[in-house]
Amino acid sequence: MKDTDIKRLLYAHLLCIFSIILSIFIPSVFLENFSILETHLMWLCICSVFVTAVNLVLYLVVKPNISSKRNSLSHKVTRILKCCIYFLMSCFSFHVIFVLYGAPLIELVLETFSFAVLLSTFTTVPCLCLLGPNIKAWLRVFSRNGVTSIWENSLQITTISSFVGAWLGAFPIPLDWERPWQVWPISCTLGATFGYVAGLVISPLWIYWNRKQLTYKNN
Repeated sequence: MKDTDIKRLLYAHLLCIFSIILSIFIPSVFLENFSILETHLMWLCICSVFVTAVNLVLYLVVKPNISSKRNSLSHKVTRILKCCIYFLMSCFSFHVIFVLYGAPLIELVLETFSFAVLLSTFTTVPCLCLLGPNIKAWLRVFSRNGVTSIWENSLQITTISSFVGAWLGAFPIPLDWERPWQVWPISCTLGATFGYVAGLVISPLWIYWNRKQLTYKNN
């Protein structure tokens, strides 16, 4: 494993973190009274757009997964359409899961779906960029000892940390603290965001620390 590969991964993750920071500060310059809490629904949409855009740009620039069919126009169009379908399926699936776990069924539907979009942005979008619409590859990466590169290692960590952050974010909601960030789904979205950022920071450090022990099938 080359240190240059780990540096590329680190720089890519720093850009992802920077996109979240931009989603907080840039809209406040153009929109009055913009804040994460007061205009949370708008921030969810903006953050999802920023993170998705950065992931797409990084995929096009870094190209961690090179396909032999990259030059085929029909393959590219089919791949893009499948990715869009997978992303929408992910959003609706997360929405249903949130409702099953206690989210309002009728009230705050837009907020719940926006949270589903955000979580899909943190988890599904990187999977689509790195692995494409390939369920077998997804199952391989998230199985034990199934990764074949440091990018897939980092994908494991960031995805799991996003889910854990969203799950932990639900704990303060039923508590009688009467804080504005306890309103659904603010604490969950913040937890998912912190979990995603934590994964972006931890994964390069973990890979660098364990670089001598990590071996991949394609190396």
